[in-house]
Parts: sequence; structure tokens; C-alpha cells
Amino acid sequence: MRIDIVTIFPDICRLPLSESIMQRAQDKGILELHVHDLRDFTTDKHRKVDDEPYGGGQGMVMKPEPFFAAVEATRQPDIASEVILMTPQGQRFDQRLAESMAEVPDRQLIILCGHYEGVDHRVIEGLVDRELSIGDYVLTNGAIAAAIVTDAIVRLLPGVLGDDRSAWQESFSDGLLEAPHYTRPPVFQDRAVPKVLLSGHHEKINAWRTEAGKQRTAENRPDLLD
Repeated sequence: MRIDIVTIFPDICRLPLSESIMQRAQDKGILELHVHDLRDFTTDKHRKVDDEPYGGGQGMVMKPEPFFAAVEATRQPDIASEVILMTPQGQRFDQRLAESMAEVPDRQLIILCGHYEGVDHRVIEGLVDRELSIGDYVLTNGAIAAAIVTDAIVRLLPGVLGDDRSAWQESFSDGLLEAPHYTRPPVFQDRAVPKVLLSGHHEKINAWRTEAGKQRTAENRPDLLD
């Protein structure tokens, strides 16, 4: 998968996506990542990417011309591509959506990052295939959200974490939170690991994890049970 992120804060994306699993995915050739500075696609000497909103109001609006130029310059003609805008007004990004987007790895994602009061709506009308939001809150810019979306998708690509995805039992994959995890020592500060996890009885362990996951979901995210 090729991912191009377009933002006025490229280091916000470059730094977290050049560490750990994300860097290993690039080293393996599973991910081809490019982070672009939107200002590189301006044409004026001040490299201006924003302007005052028509109709008045607070803040500044990001201009359409740099985004159109960026997509034209980065879109690859030989593979399918999808243009994504990170915005609080977008579709809620979750684990199931990440899984569906990772199921088609041989393509390009071009992720556009908003800032200020948002982007000129002609960017959405003329370029964007999908608007995404990582939650019902507002960040200072879309670069942070773009890095999160990239991480969530890339870690699911075959070969990044392992080849056997059927064995994964992750939070949200089945609509519930994961069961608690334990490791050595078996007793710590008078708190013992549940005996069933030490039994070696896989059927009982799986049953315990299912029930513990439901309980944890009821405690922390009861909305998921609906």
C-alpha cells in the first residue's frame, strides 16, 4: 500500500510513522509512505495556504488550489487511489473500517489534512472520496488524525504483525473489548492471575476471555453492548 499524507505540519506525521512497526512495514516493502508539505504546492512567494472566509466569521479557511495541485502531483496513474480528508465532520473511523480498508492493500491512499477553520468546500466536492473523523472532538490540525488512521490500517496489512490474522482477538474486532491480559509473575502485590489462564485448558480459557471481555465492555464501553 502506498500512503501519501498532505499537511502543513509534515513532521507530526513523519516522526511517529518512522518508528517501531510502521518503520518495519516500510523496511519490508509492505508500506510506501510519503509525507508532503502542502506549502510546496503553492505558487506565491509567501507560500500561502489559507485566506479569510467569504461571508465573514472567525478563523481562516484553507485554499483549494494547493490541495488540487498536491493530489495531481502525488496520484499514481498505475494503481487505484482514494482521496481522504481528515475532518471532524467526517465518517467515524473505527476498527471495522480500518479492517475493510486494509483488505485492499494494493492501492494508494492520499490523506489530506485540514487546519484552521477547515478547507474550502470545493476541495471536498472536487477531490475527496471519503471524509474521516477519529472522534467527536476537534484537534488543532488533521495531521495527528492522519497518523492515527495510517497506523490503524497499516498494522492490519498482511505481513506487518504476522500472517495469521485469524488468531487475532483485538478490541472492537468482534464488537467487544478484549479480555484482560496477564504475564509473570503469577502473583504481584497480592493480586493473582486468574487460575483458568494457568490451567492450559484452551476451551475454558477462551470461554473465560469471552465473558471477561463482555464484563470489561459493560464497565468501560456499555454503548458497544447496544
